[in-house]
Amino acid sequence: MTNPLQPSRDIEVLLEIMRRLRGPDGCPWDRAQSFATIAPYTVEEAYEVAASIEDKDFAGLPAELGDLLFQVVFHARMAEEQGLFDFGDVVQAVTDKMLRRHPHVFGGEDAAKDAEGQKLTWEALKAAERVKKSQTSILDDVPLALPALLRAEKLQRRASTVGFDWDDAAKVVEKIAEEAQEVVDAGLDQAKREEEIGDLLFVMANLARRLKVDPEAALRAANAKFTRRFKFIEDELQAAGRTPAAAGLDEMEALWVKAKKSGL
Repeated sequence: MTNPLQPSRDIEVLLEIMRRLRGPDGCPWDRAQSFATIAPYTVEEAYEVAASIEDKDFAGLPAELGDLLFQVVFHARMAEEQGLFDFGDVVQAVTDKMLRRHPHVFGGEDAAKDAEGQKLTWEALKAAERVKKSQTSILDDVPLALPALLRAEKLQRRASTVGFDWDDAAKVVEKIAEEAQEVVDAGLDQAKREEEIGDLLFVMANLARRLKVDPEAALRAANAKFTRRFKFIEDELQAAGRTPAAAGLDEMEALWVKAKKSGL
């Protein structure tokens, strides 16, 4: 039988595709999935969106956003099957939140004069929501599932709203030096090394926040730079009939400097 479904701009078509994939005659893989098995794909698709934006691949961005939207549809369909909620509830929840958190746009209240002022208003609204949910700590709604570096930045940002923070970046730099020394002092104690490196990364996240640097984005950029330069080393060695495994560290370091000077 010819499939009547066609690519469409209508969200209802996407919802119907999901219903069929999960239906009795649907895809065995899709039918076997659960919230837990799909969650990693949801995170992965969010990173694909971020990567497209970082690469300025705006031609490919619609497809990546579509993949992320499909993840939302997938979770909503599984929830509907279990009688928990459906896609309409997801849309209602987010529209309710946006209307509630932007009273200056939709409720007739005066807007803050700048983005920083509006950010403070946003935090106050979120604090009120935490009280309503009986969350006793200002850290309660910082998601555990966030990447650790991003969660560290968010935890410290939240704590800073009540004054728990260093008063200038220089003190953070001093703390970084202190934590680095503690890594050295940990010696061969593996558990202590892990603890001290964790402390060092945590303070690095604080410095990034103070300097208005997204630590996840900064590390992604560093990863990309390392990849470019290492591939340069591989290409140079391959052109000479060599492999990285056969080259010495000094030779690879020299090629790394060459890559750096070339602007990679």
